[in-house]
Amino acid sequence: MKVAYVGIDILYPVLTSLYDTGCEIIKIVTCKTDNYTEFNTQTIEFAKDHNIPFEIKKLTTDDLYELAGLGCKFVLFGGYYHKVPVIPELKIVNTHPALLPFGRGAWPMPLTILKGLNESGVTMHQMEKELDTGKILLQEKCPVYPDKDDLISLTRRQWSLIPGMVDRLVRDFDNLWDNAYPQEGNVQYWDMPTREDYTVTSDMSFDRADLILRAFKSYEVFYFDRDSKRKFEMIDAAAYRKKDDQIIPEDAFTIKDGYIVCERIREV
Repeated sequence: MKVAYVGIDILYPVLTSLYDTGCEIIKIVTCKTDNYTEFNTQTIEFAKDHNIPFEIKKLTTDDLYELAGLGCKFVLFGGYYHKVPVIPELKIVNTHPALLPFGRGAWPMPLTILKGLNESGVTMHQMEKELDTGKILLQEKCPVYPDKDDLISLTRRQWSLIPGMVDRLVRDFDNLWDNAYPQEGNVQYWDMPTREDYTVTSDMSFDRADLILRAFKSYEVFYFDRDSKRKFEMIDAAAYRKKDDQIIPEDAFTIKDGYIVCERIREV
C-alpha cells in the first residue's frame, strides 16, 4: 500500500509506526521548526536513513494531486504547522493528541495539564477544511495525573497509544474510513496559549508556578520579577516549595512561597 506522511518530531511515533506496518511510504513532508524547542530533525533523518523522498515545505493542492497520481492510498499527518488543502481525490488522516471534539486546536497538550484534566488520548480523524472537525476513524484514551504530569510525561503516554492505532488504521483502512463517525458531544476549541499563560511572576504561588512549568516542560516559560521589572526565558525549569528556614539557592528565581531553579536561562 502506497502512503505518504506529513509531520514533525512532536508525533514522531506516527511515522515510525507507519513504516513498521510495511506500507510503502512514497514521500515525507515536514516544515521548518526552530530546532530549539520543537524539532523536525528525527523526521528528516528517518527519511534519509530509509531513502524516502522528503521535502520541507507548505503543502499545496498540486502536491496532493501529485500524490494521488502516484497511487497514494492516504496521507497520514503527525503534527504540522500549516493549514492543508483538502481534495476529494485523496484521503487524508490527521493524528490529534486529544479526545475530539473536546480539545480542538493546534496545541492541546499543555492546555490539558493547565485545565487539570484527568483524561486525554489520541484521535485519528478525516481531515476537512475546518481544523479538527473531520469524522473520527479511531480514538484511544489515556489517563492524566493533574498533580504529577508534565508535558513530556503526558506526550509519552499519548505516544504509547500510537503504534497500535496506526497498525489498526492500515490493516482496516477502508472499513474505518467508510464507517467513520461524526464528532458529537462536548465540542471545545482551545486557542493557542498566550504569553500570559506561560509566564511566571515573582508574586505567583508555588502551585500556580509549578502547574505552568509542568504544562510547558521543554518549551519556553517566562519569569517576570515585578520588583526589578526584569524578564527571563526559562526552559526545563522546576519549582520548589520553600520550607521553614530553608536557604534558597543564590541563582534561583523567587516566587511567593517557593523558588524556581533552571539551567537554561536567558534574559529578554
